[in-house]
Amino acid sequence: MNLGKRQIVAGLAAAALLSLAACGSDDNTDTADGTAPSTAASAIDCAKGSITGSGSSAQKNAMDEWVSAYQDACDGATINYQGTGSSTGRQQFIDKQVTFAGSDSALKEQQKTDADARCTGGAAVDIPMVVGPISVIYNLDGVDKLNLTASNVAKIFSGAITKWNDPAIAADNSGVSLPDAPIQSVHRSDGSGTTDNFTKFLKGAAASDWTFDGGSDWTAPGGQGAKGSDGVTSTVKSTPNAIGYVELSYAENASLPTALIGNAADEFVEVSTDAASIGISTAKIADGDDLKLTFDYTTATKGAYPIYLATYEIACTAGTPADQAPLLKSFLTYIASEAGQSAIADLGYAPLPDEIATKVRGVIAKIA
Repeated sequence: MNLGKRQIVAGLAAAALLSLAACGSDDNTDTADGTAPSTAASAIDCAKGSITGSGSSAQKNAMDEWVSAYQDACDGATINYQGTGSSTGRQQFIDKQVTFAGSDSALKEQQKTDADARCTGGAAVDIPMVVGPISVIYNLDGVDKLNLTASNVAKIFSGAITKWNDPAIAADNSGVSLPDAPIQSVHRSDGSGTTDNFTKFLKGAAASDWTFDGGSDWTAPGGQGAKGSDGVTSTVKSTPNAIGYVELSYAENASLPTALIGNAADEFVEVSTDAASIGISTAKIADGDDLKLTFDYTTATKGAYPIYLATYEIACTAGTPADQAPLLKSFLTYIASEAGQSAIADLGYAPLPDEIATKVRGVIAKIA
């Protein structure tokens, strides 16, 4: 996003949070001076109690923002979310150690069976909540604009392309002085939902050039591993001729340039939250209340940035302890609302596309 747009989004988010602060108790009928509250002040229907969540670190910044906003607005509510990693979060949810889990991937078959068992009278559901673009960062002296097709991204990270001035890259970057230098690719050394979604893109958009397994662990040969998105970012920034993949906020915070990525509509698209939201709007949503998403990287959609991730909240439709269920439902209702989604827009996250948001809010409304 350019600076002007970031300032506008930040202003909207700040205004939303100021208006939310008016609902500090369960009684929203009157304000302190006896007048009726504004519509915006009712965006959070406060509940009391304490809930815990754990899991995806990709959504940790969003969770921190949401928890802070909710607890500032609602006296008597305590929400604790720990970015333990998706696998840990899913297992802790199955083991009834947390009220909900954050996960970069939906529950698999056996996990779903185990999770359903803890939801007495209901079922465990995957609720997509946090959407964000994955940026391709690079460190090339004198190159401030770089176009990369999905095929070339796959060839770079697989080791099939080893020089920056390779003819395949040069063909898409007319007039750019690409160095005659070896490419230093950097990937995550730890299990990562970012890696999982990045390799899904490579396999979905460039299957003939990416023949390696997907998943949270990096399986391709070569390249340099770095722990965490912060590790990838710092390694790329300190290594001439390097390239890596991280969430957009890391690229922006490090002031690193990001490549324009070719989509299925044969456009090179700059990474942004709005363009990622267009991209993820092509996802197929599972029928029923378990809202698993299947990404389609071959749909030609104008303006779509094609590398993104969606992380889920995993919760029970019924069977959550009675002292936790009202706060769980209230909190999820807020974070799925327009106010909740706009509150994280300046943190590098994209808003839920309308069709997905409507289904998400419908499932949350059924939580008992």
